[in-house]
Amino acid sequence: MASLQPAEKIPWSDAYDSEVPLFLDYPFSPIFSLLKNSVQKNFHRTALSFFGKTLTYGQLGRHVDGLSNSLRKLGIEPGDRVALILPNCPQYVIAYYAILQLGAVVVPINPLSTAREIEHIVRDAEIRAAVGLNLLAERIEDVRSRLRESGASALLEQVIYASIDEFLPLPLKLLYPLKQKPPPLPGDSLRFTRLLAGAPAPAPPLSLDVQHDMAVLIYTGGTTGKPKGVMLSHYALVVNAYQCRAWVDTGSVDRMLAVLPLFHGFGMSVGMNSILLSGASSILVPRYDPRELLQAIHRYRPTLFAGVPTMYIGLINRLDLKKYDLSSLRGCFVGAAALPPEVKRRFEELTGARLMEGYGLTEAVTAKCANPYRGVNKTGSIGIPFSDTVMRVVDVATGTRELSPGEVGEIAIHSPDLMLGYYRQPEETAAAVRDGWLYTGDLGRRDEDGYFYIVDRKKDLILTGGFNVYPHEVEEVLYLHPAVKEACVIGVPDPYLGECVKAFVVLRDGTTAGAGEIISFCRENLVPYKVPRQVEFREDLPRTVIGKILRRALREGQ
Repeated sequence: MASLQPAEKIPWSDAYDSEVPLFLDYPFSPIFSLLKNSVQKNFHRTALSFFGKTLTYGQLGRHVDGLSNSLRKLGIEPGDRVALILPNCPQYVIAYYAILQLGAVVVPINPLSTAREIEHIVRDAEIRAAVGLNLLAERIEDVRSRLRESGASALLEQVIYASIDEFLPLPLKLLYPLKQKPPPLPGDSLRFTRLLAGAPAPAPPLSLDVQHDMAVLIYTGGTTGKPKGVMLSHYALVVNAYQCRAWVDTGSVDRMLAVLPLFHGFGMSVGMNSILLSGASSILVPRYDPRELLQAIHRYRPTLFAGVPTMYIGLINRLDLKKYDLSSLRGCFVGAAALPPEVKRRFEELTGARLMEGYGLTEAVTAKCANPYRGVNKTGSIGIPFSDTVMRVVDVATGTRELSPGEVGEIAIHSPDLMLGYYRQPEETAAAVRDGWLYTGDLGRRDEDGYFYIVDRKKDLILTGGFNVYPHEVEEVLYLHPAVKEACVIGVPDPYLGECVKAFVVLRDGTTAGAGEIISFCRENLVPYKVPRQVEFREDLPRTVIGKILRRALREGQ
């Protein structure tokens, strides 16, 4: 059967009226070069804001160059993997571009990850060095000890520790050590601020193939139970940043409230790359707290915001909401899970902002479609494709036949920012990307106007609070518990998180365990959002005729 072929042009409808160009002109330059251009054009403008302390583009550029020079002296070379284990803070942004400037590869790691999860990524990606938060030193050093004991001392051989107070304004800078009490650091560790003033070091010629050389390696959940490394090129990062920028016409007067984690593709592209390449400023928020977020909007007057449904639900349900002025917002992205229509209506009514529900995935950096900033905004829809992006609904059986409007099938995407593949997983890559099309595994439909709708998940992915959880990864931990004989994990509806994780457990004969014990065990081995909130004990689990646990039957019984 013939392969699905790219369209000659994108069939946009007159109903869109989005004022977004169908095609953009993307520079064939590494993303750090484009940041340098932005630094030159916006030297005295604010690039980053952190609890009221600002960094100009000139200061940001100087810090990036200084750290890059220091990393080169430490032996970091093109192609080396360097992990970032940091929350949203200026150090993350500085280190991200400094690493890329060397031709090395950024490997973002969730700072809430357990030692077990960090170790898996370090081993799989063969990470040489890391920039980590000093509050995580005990966990990171535990991983380093395990690596040395196993003979893998070349991995994570250098760790640079950063502290939140390094870029805090007074008096927060003075209060921070008293409140947080950071642990003592090992003697062989390096301090972030000491490396910012690195003198220029002789640099070998850097030759990058921007379309094919890896820039970022982001780990995302895998159906085999282990996270998969998504390889993204410099060009993919540039393309997606330009697409996001064009969608809302981001300019130097804009301020993005960046609370989405920068270690995630959504936060990386929408909250950092697209903003800094536009000459706009990013207001960095290290964690999500509804009250703190409202205070930040009220005080710092952002014009743009990107979040997941859980964040919007938390904001509009605050009893003290009327205390805060949210009128500065003009455009807000929402993705990662379905947004209840009532939440959209109330948020737009409260702020006057345009709330644009969209869709994306790490395999294409992040967002690939959204409701237009200008034009028809259809509640319940994930909108229309970004510039230079073609989306189609194809038959599930072969993936080669495009379906008509209204028919449900798998969503396939053709775009210049698709991943290079899954790191060291050629079979998984071949299954996901075929003939230049990314098969998303998500079931959807499109209407007569070309707007797309998510109907269901082809995979067993659980979306909880905007985070992806794959059941096998949780099940693998459950099976480590000595009392667990069998386990199966599903997502169940949750009014706040969208979905929460529920575990079905069969205990071994002669053993006992309560739900609290199982949940506590998972907390020791998983980041918080992956931990089951519900545990149901059963004598047996439903199975197919060949003995496979029937996950669908468990879902249908809820």
